[in-house]
Amino acid sequence: MGNRKWYEIENPEDVVSPSLLVYPDRIEKNIELMISMIGDASRLRPHIKTHKTAEIIEMQMRHGITKFKCATIAEAELLAKCGAPDILLALQPVGANLKRFFKLITTYPNSIFSTIVDNELTIELISKMAASSQLTIPLFLDLNTGMNRTGIEPNDRAVKLFKQMSEDSNLDARGLHAYDGHVRDTDINLRKQACDASFNLVTNLKNKIEALGLEVKIIVMGGSPSFPIHAARNDVETSPGTTLLWDERYGTSFKDMPFLPAAVLLTRIISKPKEGVICLDLGHKAIAPEMDFPRVKIFGLEDAEQIGQSEEHLVLRYDQSDNLQIGDIFYAIPMHICPTVAKYSKVITVEGGQVTGAWKIAARDHQMQI
Repeated sequence: MGNRKWYEIENPEDVVSPSLLVYPDRIEKNIELMISMIGDASRLRPHIKTHKTAEIIEMQMRHGITKFKCATIAEAELLAKCGAPDILLALQPVGANLKRFFKLITTYPNSIFSTIVDNELTIELISKMAASSQLTIPLFLDLNTGMNRTGIEPNDRAVKLFKQMSEDSNLDARGLHAYDGHVRDTDINLRKQACDASFNLVTNLKNKIEALGLEVKIIVMGGSPSFPIHAARNDVETSPGTTLLWDERYGTSFKDMPFLPAAVLLTRIISKPKEGVICLDLGHKAIAPEMDFPRVKIFGLEDAEQIGQSEEHLVLRYDQSDNLQIGDIFYAIPMHICPTVAKYSKVITVEGGQVTGAWKIAARDHQMQI
């Protein structure tokens, strides 16, 4: 037992591979670190897209976190089922999802739901639906500060849109939302410069809006890489998500953030098809395949070269393959944990080297009940 690594299970014989293991004590430490970095849990609005589990939501709420961010209606519903008081759907709802958003509001009256918008049409649609439902809908104006994925550029049109929201009695213009996911400099000083540049775009827009006599109540800014920078601002709600479980890509890239990897894949060798080649059961269905190799850090196989992947298989070139046997167990940290979690219906909890249970990935699908 003394030689057991933190991620190893004492008796793994009955654990199916591939499986995703999580370590509640390490998640707890990551939550505590998030709070200590920002100094005020009321300025945390963590994203749940990474873990999608009720148990981690409840763990955060026990630490005084009451505001959350999510990307799907299912995630918003999970938060409401957990009793989260303040829920921001940070993906502009369109089509049937707009109707589902309103159904969330009426089904879970003890939670406050808000969402983001970036255009006149969506604002008008939400206003009409709010009027017919006799509701007032909290909205954030979503800003594009350089990622070029969603949002409106922080220009005069953005001022006009915020004014439109503010003057509509069916809407509550809560504030501004900006995700600076394009900022990924490994050097904390360069990352701060880039984050500050994005934030200046937001504050300049805020000043223009307030010059019209309108109020910008809240700014929701950033994700995990920019969390340390925005955590130092007194007037910003921050939205880290990957910080709960962490992964190898962020752990390698952002040394200034000492979060603990808290999710590990258990895998086995399933074949040795030729000399110097081994195959693990970590295919596309088991781990996020969207980035280049390596897609995982495999403990004990750090020198192996990941050369191929298909639906069920991960193929590695390894000069010492003669020392390995079919069925050998390895543990691996994903490069990208968020889409990896979504590939599993449950995670296995491990404490003190023992399997203690399982947590359902409750918001894995795009739809729960609503």
